[in-house]
Amino acid sequence: MNVAGKTFDLNLLPVLVAIHEHGSVTAAAQRLGMSQPSVSTALSKLRHKYGDPLFHRVGHGMKATPRMRALIQPLREALTRMDDTFVAESVFEPMSTQRTFTLAMSDLGEMVFMPKILKRIRQLAPRAAVRSVAASAAQIERGLETGEVDVAVGYFPDLREKSFLEKHLFFHHFVCLLRSNHPITAGTLTMQQFLSLEHAVVYGAGRTYEIFERHLRAKKLHRRVVLETPHFLSIPSIISRSDLVVTVPHAVGVFVKDMHLNIRIAQPPLRTPKIDLKLHWHRNFQRDPKNRWLRELVAELFTDESDEWRD
Repeated sequence: MNVAGKTFDLNLLPVLVAIHEHGSVTAAAQRLGMSQPSVSTALSKLRHKYGDPLFHRVGHGMKATPRMRALIQPLREALTRMDDTFVAESVFEPMSTQRTFTLAMSDLGEMVFMPKILKRIRQLAPRAAVRSVAASAAQIERGLETGEVDVAVGYFPDLREKSFLEKHLFFHHFVCLLRSNHPITAGTLTMQQFLSLEHAVVYGAGRTYEIFERHLRAKKLHRRVVLETPHFLSIPSIISRSDLVVTVPHAVGVFVKDMHLNIRIAQPPLRTPKIDLKLHWHRNFQRDPKNRWLRELVAELFTDESDEWRD
């Protein structure tokens, strides 16, 4: 389809139809799983290409121009043909694919999830590649929306817009780490011991620490923090050579314990909140065969019943 002598961007077709059917840019954005500014930008491009306003604002809604009313039926037919094409081609062949699976994870998330995901993908899609990315919340949101990132796995509290879909995988809890020959030898710390100790805090990009910190504030508990670090990797060395205690997700404790370092696990003196680990993806790729295949693989590997990190 050509408009004003230029190739028409077929990705803009759903925007016109959604605005026509729902009567507003806001409602169209919600229907399409897009941001309102993105829909407004698309409409501006369409107006320029057609040389017509296409819609006039009437009250709180949008009314189609005569040109738009003439276009709506051909546009709907074009979308139907596009949908039929996608359905016909919606076959993903993992054994032959050479595509890259990109997953957003924190360093802790990579420790928990990547070994099993990589092993399963290597078994089922041996010619594919796997890429893990750590980025800001805004970058992950954009990556999921554009398809640069297939899924986000772990704790991502910012992915709460309607544009993002999610599936619960399993829960983590918190434990304390101390050096093995620490003066305090109890398997469960008392509140007095916990508050008297000097603490390290890992404020990594995964943001799980926020859950525990909020819980302490809600309980009006104050402890002395003498070290803050963004790195889980440095914690084993620091804890094994000091009298500090650190409270971390249980998976970190299991990982450190398996390394046979001078560190032991102790239970905190209070019931800690759980970390809800989830699989996240964008509505734009709900029906995408590659994305769906990856989601099913991750969801099969990680459940509350099969959680290898629990006690």
